[in-house]
Amino acid sequence: MKRFTAAGIGEILWDVLPDTRKLGGAPANFAYHFGALGGLGVPMSRVGDDALGREALALLSGVGLDVSHVSVDPERPTGWVDVSINRDGVASYVFPDDVAWDYLDFSRDLKFAASCDAVCFGTLAQRSSKSRTAIRDFLAASGSALKVLDANLRQNFHSADLIRESLSVADVLKVSDEELPAIAAMFSMSGDERTVMRRLMERHDLKLVVLTRGAWGSLVLSRDAESDLPGARVRVGDTIGSGDAFTAAMTLGMLVGLPLDEMHAKAAQVAAYVCTQHGAMPPMPKSLSIL
Repeated sequence: MKRFTAAGIGEILWDVLPDTRKLGGAPANFAYHFGALGGLGVPMSRVGDDALGREALALLSGVGLDVSHVSVDPERPTGWVDVSINRDGVASYVFPDDVAWDYLDFSRDLKFAASCDAVCFGTLAQRSSKSRTAIRDFLAASGSALKVLDANLRQNFHSADLIRESLSVADVLKVSDEELPAIAAMFSMSGDERTVMRRLMERHDLKLVVLTRGAWGSLVLSRDAESDLPGARVRVGDTIGSGDAFTAAMTLGMLVGLPLDEMHAKAAQVAAYVCTQHGAMPPMPKSLSIL
């Protein structure tokens, strides 16, 4: 079977936790999990010419990722985010601005874009006009690749226009149960979860809309079917990276051609496992591989 290639484009940053720091950023997490599940995941980002940047590249290389598409900024620092974890293990984030991933440059990567089978992108890395242009150019160059929008709404780094423009180039939308109501309000949509998801699908000609609900499970809608799963009961280490793992498994499952229920079950299983671990990129058991 073909080994599918997917790019995770956007931020690479350090999750600074109360007692440690872990390398993360949704696109890098996605690339890691896509690779850990049997595909070829490639992070596309920018780090600073500093100790944290060099450590990030070394760690990504150490878990088997190709970092040749991660550029180095000579002026701005490597990105980081201050993470706090509540008593339920749920993370919240504060992002400093004017860091390396605010200045993405994929001008030398457009040939690679044309070879990708899938591209995952979000809204956070589009907070600067330079990075937004770089992401849109990469998406355009990726041609018929499956384009997955992980909404990833953080702080105030999003708007109705940004989400609308991102949806216009996406095939799949993945949102959390906190993000869906926010998007519905931006677009003046009313109704329950399914109604809003169907309206987004129809309005933006999406192939799939995915809602993750944390401990309450997940809901996946295609154009002619749906799959609804309750949450798995697991002992939570932390939730960092679990949504990115879900997105990676879902994307690889779509490329492989898994039936909707099977694809959804695998994505939920992978995400539940990551919740039992600490950090965004834990080792992945072979039993969870898709390829």
